Amino acid sequence: MNGTEFVINFWHWLAFGLLLMLVELILPSTYFLWMGLAALVVGVLFWLIPGMSFDVQTILFAVLSVSAIIISKRYLKRHPIESDRPMLNVRGAQSIGRIATLHEAIINGVGRVHLDDTLWKVTGPDLPVNTRVRVVAVEGISLRVKPLSDGADSPSHSHDDSDGDGGSGD
Repeated sequence: MNGTEFVINFWHWLAFGLLLMLVELILPSTYFLWMGLAALVVGVLFWLIPGMSFDVQTILFAVLSVSAIIISKRYLKRHPIESDRPMLNVRGAQSIGRIATLHEAIINGVGRVHLDDTLWKVTGPDLPVNTRVRVVAVEGISLRVKPLSDGADSPSHSHDDSDGDGGSGD
C-alpha cells in the first residue's frame, strides 16, 4: 500500500478513551464512561502486547464495553444511589403538607393556589377564593388540596406563603 497505510498505536486507544470520557461529561449517561474505560484498557493492553491485531483490539473493546455497561446497570439496579434530598428536583412533591390560601376559587374541582413564586393548578372539592387549604398530593402537574379544618393548622406544617411576604399575613 504505497506508504499511506494508517497504523493504530496504543495512544490512539488512550486518546479515544479520554475523548469518550469527555463526551460523558457533556452527555451524562454512564455509557460513554464505560466505553471510555474499555478503550483505555485496550490501549494499555496494546502497549503491553504490541503485536495485537486490530481485529482483536476492536473485539476486545466491544466485549469490554458491553460487559462493563451490563455489569454497571445490574449493580446500580441492586444498589440504587440514595439521595439525602430525594425531593430536590420534584417541586410539586415538596409542596405536600404545605398550607396556602386559594388564589382562585375551586370550581368544578379545579382552582389555583399561589405557593412561593408559582401559581399552581389545584384540584379538590369546590371552595371559595381565600379558603385556606392543605396540599395533600401531587397529580401530574396539579396539586390536590383539602380544606383546612379549624384547629388542623399545626405550626410544624404551616408554610402559608401565598401572599409572597414570608407568611406574615400582613
